[in-house]
Amino acid sequence: MATAAAFTALAATAASAQVAATADEVDDVVAAARNQLAVLEYCQAQGHIDGKAIEVQNQLSATLPAATDTAKVASAYEKGKSGTISVMGNETSLADAAATRGTTEEALCQQIASAVEEAGTQTN
Repeated sequence: MATAAAFTALAATAASAQVAATADEVDDVVAAARNQLAVLEYCQAQGHIDGKAIEVQNQLSATLPAATDTAKVASAYEKGKSGTISVMGNETSLADAAATRGTTEEALCQQIASAVEEAGTQTN
């Protein structure tokens, strides 16, 4: 459950990652942002959301510093493409996260997309 909450919270804090951080912390934030993008793409492919949140996630991700561990970032993205939420070493499938919350994968996709879209309005 904490993974889903941290994952959703990432959307609201991604733009603030520019503050002084260690390379590992930056890598974690960038990996989580790329994973979130891929999960949103998964949600869209399943027909659960439109493309607006993906566009916003790309805009938010563009504000992040470059990662030093590109393999970590690529791995997080690949996991997201199959519907796996991966945040700072914690992983869960979108379906399991939804079941834990007593909701559906579709509803969780919509909640994540809404959080990303809201984060986008706060950074403008």
